[in-house]
Amino acid sequence: MIDVLVADDQAAVRAGLVLILGAAPDVRVVGEAADGERAVELARELRPDVVLMDVRMPRLDGISATREISAFADVLVLTTFDVDEYVFGALRAGAAGFLLKDVDADRLVEAVRTVAAGEGVIAPRVTRRLIGAFAARPTVPEPPALHELTRREREVFACLGEGLSNGEIARRLDMAETTTKTHVSRILGKLGLRSRVQAAILAQETAATGRPGADGG
Repeated sequence: MIDVLVADDQAAVRAGLVLILGAAPDVRVVGEAADGERAVELARELRPDVVLMDVRMPRLDGISATREISAFADVLVLTTFDVDEYVFGALRAGAAGFLLKDVDADRLVEAVRTVAAGEGVIAPRVTRRLIGAFAARPTVPEPPALHELTRREREVFACLGEGLSNGEIARRLDMAETTTKTHVSRILGKLGLRSRVQAAILAQETAATGRPGADGG
């Protein structure tokens, strides 16, 4: 069962999200929050698998709340606004996914399942903008922490930069999916990142894909 906390300042929107999620046999809504501060409090108390987070909320905005919560839970940002400030802000804060509120019910539930499984989810039209933004930016120097990755971890890191799922990475590199998840967790830990989306962004920013690691581990 996937435990979900719903955070949105509009009661009607929260009710609709709870109704959609509650209809899924493998999803359970364990709490609701009407502002960012309450979302952080409930997330710490309830330890949900996924927090469905609005961006514009009173007391503490969704991006600031995501920054706190993403240290111990996966956050899926769901908002009406797809302006770059929110998109990049949410992903830098550690959000595992970013969807717009016009997403249909089935896609929303599937996104919750995907994030709970340790994958990343980004709305298609947001993905196109992210790709465009990366294409327009020069590459940046590799951060020193990248040299701490083993050769295998660098291969997985490269795959993350291509946006591959754990299953796709496992098939490409001929290893078990559970092993892939372990590598992803280690990569995030070594690089001080909070989500695979952040790892994908870093991989693209540094043009680090395909470079050999420092050792054969």
